[in-house]
Amino acid sequence: QVHVEESGGGLVQAGGSLRLSCAASGSIFSINAMGWYRQAPGKQRELVAAITSGGSTNYADSVKGRFTVSRDNAKNTVYLQMNSLKPEDTAVYYCNIDLVYYSTRTRVEVWGQGTLVTVSS
Repeated sequence: QVHVEESGGGLVQAGGSLRLSCAASGSIFSINAMGWYRQAPGKQRELVAAITSGGSTNYADSVKGRFTVSRDNAKNTVYLQMNSLKPEDTAVYYCNIDLVYYSTRTRVEVWGQGTLVTVSS
C-alpha cells in the first residue's frame, strides 16, 4: 500500500514563487523516477519536470530557467521550485512517482491528488 501526498499550491501574483512538495509513503522497494505534470482547463496533461533516481532532470521548454525539480531519496520526496511565475502557469499540478512495490517487486506509476496553482496578473 502506497500513499502520495502533495502540498504547496496556492494563489500567487505574476513574478512570484511557490514550492511544491510530494512525499510517498508505504511499502516501497525503490523509486525509479519522480515528476510533476500539470493540467489546465481544456488542455491535455503535460510533463513539467522530472528527475530520475540518479539525478538526471528533464523540463518542459516553457518552464526551463524558471522551475527547478529536486528530490530527497531518503524521504521519498520530490520538490518543484517555481520562480518567475506567469499566468499561463495556472493549472492543477500532479505528482507522479515511478516506483517498485516492496511486496511484489512490481513496477507501477502512482499519482498524487493534485494541488492547484493560480497565478494572477
